[in-house]
Amino acid sequence: MSRRFALLDVFAKAPLQGNQLAVVLDSEGLSDERMQAITREFNLAETVFVLPPERPGHRAHLRIFCPAYEMPFAGHPTVGTAVLLALETFGPDAAGQDAVFVVEEKVGDIRCAVALHSGKAGHAIFDVPRQAERIEAEIDEAALAAMLGLEPSQLGCENHRPSVYSAGVPYLLAPVRDLAAIARARPVIQNWKSVLPEGVGSVYLYTRETTTNGHQFHARMFWLGEGIIEDPATGSAAAAFAGAVAAFDQLPSGTHRFVIEQGFEIDRPSLISLEVDIENHGLDASRIGGDAVVIGRGTLDI
Repeated sequence: MSRRFALLDVFAKAPLQGNQLAVVLDSEGLSDERMQAITREFNLAETVFVLPPERPGHRAHLRIFCPAYEMPFAGHPTVGTAVLLALETFGPDAAGQDAVFVVEEKVGDIRCAVALHSGKAGHAIFDVPRQAERIEAEIDEAALAAMLGLEPSQLGCENHRPSVYSAGVPYLLAPVRDLAAIARARPVIQNWKSVLPEGVGSVYLYTRETTTNGHQFHARMFWLGEGIIEDPATGSAAAAFAGAVAAFDQLPSGTHRFVIEQGFEIDRPSLISLEVDIENHGLDASRIGGDAVVIGRGTLDI
């Protein structure tokens, strides 16, 4: 059976930047084992399988897999698939079209808004379905610094300290002093599991110093999956990071917008937009957005 697929670069306006994504559009009848095997065949950080929605009025049901397991939620797959679904809806007349729809993921229903730039590219923003919550955890900052190849004095960014937050996927959030420190970071594999709190598999480093004016944070994400991997752009980490920004920066009520740089150290520059709504000194809602461009289409004959 032939199944259509598309390859996209997400959180980038141009091909060969951002985070790579495979989306299988015709996924009905595939078992979990088959989806996992196809994901390993693409060998990208994540592959999305598009299925008919479970609820009337929704656009699609999405299953998201990384090479080793299924994800309950991920940011760049949501952005990329939303742009692709809008392109599928409008076809040759896609340029200039807008769409709003709901997709289903394991974490919950997600409302997406898409503005299409052309027949191959667009911008999507989605409501984070589960707001970031802090996970209480003991963090040995000296050990964390050593695990990242840094000095303890390089950890911390103004009043930000290492913390664990989750908006569906937990991350150890590690603020660092400046761009020089974040560029120096190198995971020490043998110390990885002994430093990270139980249930946390990823470290998200961030600093306020950026490469470009108008951006608010610069980030890197290290993940122990099939070995140490650096992710070019991590929307689920940005969703978790919303909790840290709200808490440490003590933001006033209202909507606050940030642009996060990521992937610059691995030549996959990515820009993630993060919006947070603050009410009564707490995080009330958040949204993740970015661009995506289709770089190829094909069929799987399996």
